[in-house]
Amino acid sequence: MKKELRDLIPEFDLISDGELREKTLAVWERALEQGGWQPSDLLRMPFTLAIPKAAANLVEHVRANALMCSEMERAFRQIYGDRVKINRDHLIAGALLHDVGKAVEFKEEDGKWAKSKSGRYLRHAFSGVGLCYMEGIPEEVIHIVAVHSREGEGAKRSVEAIILHHSDFTNFESFMP
Repeated sequence: MKKELRDLIPEFDLISDGELREKTLAVWERALEQGGWQPSDLLRMPFTLAIPKAAANLVEHVRANALMCSEMERAFRQIYGDRVKINRDHLIAGALLHDVGKAVEFKEEDGKWAKSKSGRYLRHAFSGVGLCYMEGIPEEVIHIVAVHSREGEGAKRSVEAIILHHSDFTNFESFMP
C-alpha cells in the first residue's frame, strides 16, 4: 500500500527525515484500512463535502497543500533566512496529514459521498489527531493537524500550522462557487 500511496502522492518524498516519512505513510495506511478504502479510492474522494461537486479530489488537495507549503517555506528561507524558524519536515508532514481523517470521516453510498458514522461525531481534525498518535507522529506535526481547520480557531498556532492553515483555506476558498 505504501508504494501505491507514494505513486499517488510523490510529495511524501519532500520529507527528508526517513523515519518521519515512513510514519506519515503509516498514518495514511491506517486511515485507509480503518475507512475500508484502497489508495486509488482517494482519486474519487472529494476533498470536501461542503462544496457540492467540488472540482478537486482528496489527492489533489493534499498534494497542492504540500507543494504550496514547500514553496512558502522556501520563500521564507530565501527572504528571511533564519529569522523565521520553520521546520520544513514538520510542515510538509503536517500538510500531507492535515486531512487524513477524511478517510474515516467520509463514506460513499450509492455513488454519493456523505459523512460516515464516525464523521457525524468527529470531524477529520479530531480523527486525524488520533490516527497520528497511533503511529507516533511528533506532537509538533499533530498540532498542525489539530489546528488546521475551524476547530483551531482561537488556538495559538505554530509558524508551520499558520502556513498550512492559510494554504488549506486558499485551496478551499478557491473552489467556492
